[in-house]
Amino acid sequence: MTQSKRETERKYEPPSGGVAGLPDLTGVGPVASVTTAGPEELDAVYHDTEDLRLAASSATLRRRTGGPDAGWHLKLPLAGDTREEVWAPLSDEVPKSLRELALSRTRGAELRPVVHIRSTRTVRRLCDAEGGLLAELSLDEVRADAAASGGGRAEWGELEVELAEGVHAGLLDVVERKLRKKGIVRADSPSKLARALRETGAGAGAEPERCPEVVAGSPGAHVLAYVREQAGRLVSLDPAVRGDRPDAVHQMRVTCRRLRGCLRSYRSVLDRRVTDPLRAELRWLAGELGAARDQEVLGERIGAALAALPDDLVLGPVAARLRVWEVSHGGEVRSRTREALATPRYLRLLDALDALVRRPPLRAKATGKPARTMARAVLKEYDRLAGRMEEALALPAGRARETALHEARKAAKKLRYAAEVARPALGKPVARLGKRAKAVQSLLGEHQDAVVAQDALRGLAVAAHGAGESAFTWGLLHGLERAGAEARQRELTEVWRAAADPALRAPLPH
Repeated sequence: MTQSKRETERKYEPPSGGVAGLPDLTGVGPVASVTTAGPEELDAVYHDTEDLRLAASSATLRRRTGGPDAGWHLKLPLAGDTREEVWAPLSDEVPKSLRELALSRTRGAELRPVVHIRSTRTVRRLCDAEGGLLAELSLDEVRADAAASGGGRAEWGELEVELAEGVHAGLLDVVERKLRKKGIVRADSPSKLARALRETGAGAGAEPERCPEVVAGSPGAHVLAYVREQAGRLVSLDPAVRGDRPDAVHQMRVTCRRLRGCLRSYRSVLDRRVTDPLRAELRWLAGELGAARDQEVLGERIGAALAALPDDLVLGPVAARLRVWEVSHGGEVRSRTREALATPRYLRLLDALDALVRRPPLRAKATGKPARTMARAVLKEYDRLAGRMEEALALPAGRARETALHEARKAAKKLRYAAEVARPALGKPVARLGKRAKAVQSLLGEHQDAVVAQDALRGLAVAAHGAGESAFTWGLLHGLERAGAEARQRELTEVWRAAADPALRAPLPH
């Protein structure tokens, strides 16, 4: 059993004088009252791999006793001051559920104790006028010991301000202004673990392999920065996908596509003998994720269309049949996603992305000036899209045209992602081209969703008819989707004309 919550907090150097040095926060913003609790004794053993892979990704795993939330805690970084904290009950070994959530970071390496931290904590609770908790100020006296024999010891004080769940993050700024007036400044370590590793020596010898020097502002630097960002995003999204978080599968699938697109478009920068096998693996992962995402989108689309119909047009047990269809298909594809993330193949892919960034297979053009090299990559993708669009628009209405439009949609995505990579180097001109490519992609995406929905609705109609139910409603929804697909095709000419404007490409070096 696990429980998850989001925590938003900031850490500060302790005030001189301990608790007595804290300012009175009554009346600060919505704070109406302040109460003091403690002291309490907390005892935590932090676990990590031998080379500190969790710490390197700003994640922490600890087994803590004492306090109201004794148990195992896995903390994963989110945006800004926020982290996701996953709690599991106390046990002697790291719980399997937490090992799985950390797998994209540990890659299956053994987790072992690295630091033992004991804290004596005094808490001030900041409450609103109704007595509801807004935030807690925790003043800790910390004692840390390296877990390895012969390791060092460190002691320090720390002040932590943590918001209660659901409280707006702006309260942290209000409190911080009051703390600054008392001379209380932010701590230079993001976590107790980071400071303990540094000051006890437990983090020595775990420095990651550094990337060879890449010329700043070069095509190689821009491409590697993009790959590094997207590879990190893939790792960060892993726990959300395992936890069936909304939109997580979609975001991971898009990340795979961005990486594939970058490695394809910039083969003049990175050696394809290394990147082509990576692209194949990213395609495999996107395919495994795609089944879950496509089923999710399709179910939501049909459900929304059904809900919009007047009651007198809904004949038979339509809602019940849709629920059965969603459950039967959804369980299968979610299982497929989880199985993919549990494979050694997936972990090898993550390792290969890390290796690509650490030891990039740079080609000669990677070290030159970025304008011409990156513009050529973008314009090459534009030419591919133009060819796909010309082919599709020349076909008569029907399956062949729908298939060709789907291929054009994929080409629009590749152009969009190539433009994203080049934007830091080429600025607004390539950003405008990318924006028009996105418009084409979005319209073609709506068209493709309508095409796929028609196939699903036909299957539902056939099943309903076979069970002796009315197929009228399914046929009606099918007709609406067909009309929608035809409308998107009529809109396409104008949207493509805007994307094909020569003025968009003129500022790019040829």
